[in-house]
Amino acid sequence: RPRIVAALLLSAASLAACGQTQVASAPSPPEVAVAVAELATVAPMDDLPARVVAFRTAEIRPQVSGVVTRRYFTQGGEVQAGQPLFQIDPAAYQAEAAGAQAALLRAIAVADRAKAQVSRLAPLVEADAISRQSYDDAVSAKAQAEADLAEARATLRRRGVELSFATVRAPISGRIGEALVTEGALVAVGGAGPMATVQQIDRVYVDVRQPSARLEALRALAGGGAGHDVEILSPSGVAYPRKGKLLFSGVTVDPATGDAIARVQIDNPDRTLLPGMFVRARLPRAPIQGAVLTPQQAVLRDSGGKPLVSLVNAKGVVETRPVEVGDVVDGRYVVTQGLKAGDRVIVEGQDRVAAGTRVK
Repeated sequence: RPRIVAALLLSAASLAACGQTQVASAPSPPEVAVAVAELATVAPMDDLPARVVAFRTAEIRPQVSGVVTRRYFTQGGEVQAGQPLFQIDPAAYQAEAAGAQAALLRAIAVADRAKAQVSRLAPLVEADAISRQSYDDAVSAKAQAEADLAEARATLRRRGVELSFATVRAPISGRIGEALVTEGALVAVGGAGPMATVQQIDRVYVDVRQPSARLEALRALAGGGAGHDVEILSPSGVAYPRKGKLLFSGVTVDPATGDAIARVQIDNPDRTLLPGMFVRARLPRAPIQGAVLTPQQAVLRDSGGKPLVSLVNAKGVVETRPVEVGDVVDGRYVVTQGLKAGDRVIVEGQDRVAAGTRVK
C-alpha cells in the first residue's frame, strides 16, 4: 500500500509539471497601439501654389531722344518717386527753350504795339478822322498778335517740358534693377527696350491658382466680398510673419484650365518676398461641424487604392473596415464614412495582425 501511494503521488507530480509546461508555452496576444476616433469641429486649409508679383512696376523709358551722359542711381538700390535716374544731353533742348523764350519776347512786343495802335485809333474813328476800315484792321492785328503771343507761351512751355525730360526721373518709389543702358548710349522715344525697371515691393501681390468653385465658397465664408486673411508659406514650409488679404476684386479665370487666379495683397517691409518667387498660400475653407477624426497612420490602402482601417472591437478582436476620407487637418484625416467617434483604430502594428486576431 505505501508503494501504491508513492506511485500515485509521482504520477500527479508528473501531470502537474506537464500542465505548467503547456501553459508557459501558450503564445500571448500581439500588442498594438490604438487611438480613439474623435468628434470635433475643424477648419480645413488649402495649401496652394502661388507666385509673388510686384505691387507696381514701372519701366523707365526716355521721353526725349539723345545721348545718355550720366547715371545717378545704384543698381539694385531703393529709389524715391521723382529722383533723377539718367541724364540725357540737354544742350539741344536748352537751345530750343532759349529760342522759344526769344519768340515769346517778340510776340509780347508785337502784341503791345497792336494794343497801343488800337488805343490810338479808337478816338479818331469816333471823330471820323480815319476810316472805319483802318480801325477794323488795327483791331484784327491786335487779336492776331494776342493769338501769336499765346502760341509763343505754349511753345515755351513745351520746350521747357522737353528740357525737363532730359533728366529721366523715377515715376514711383521702389527697388530699381540693373541699368540697361550706359553712359554714351543713344536713346530714342519709342525705343525697343526700357532703360531700367523700378518695382514697388514694400507690399506685394501673391497670385494664387485654385478651382473657381472653391473660390466661391471662400467668398461666401468671408461674408460677401470682404477680404480674408491668408497665410503665406515659403517653399520649405516656413510661415511668413505677416498675413495677406485676399482681394476678391482681383480674381481672373484662366480660359485654358478654368482655374481662378486670386490675388492676395501682403505687406513686405523687409523685402523678404521678391517678384517672381514661388510660394504657397494657405487659404481657409468652411468649418466642418461634427467631423470624425483619425490619425493619418491609421489609414491604409488596399490593392485597389481604397482606404481602410484596422480597429479593435470591444472583445479585443481586430476588424478591418473600409472608410472614406476627406481633408487632412493637423495630421488627422476627416473620415466621412465608415467610422464613428469612440472606435479604437490601430495606428501601430497593423502589419503584424489580421482580421479576427485577438490583440492586446
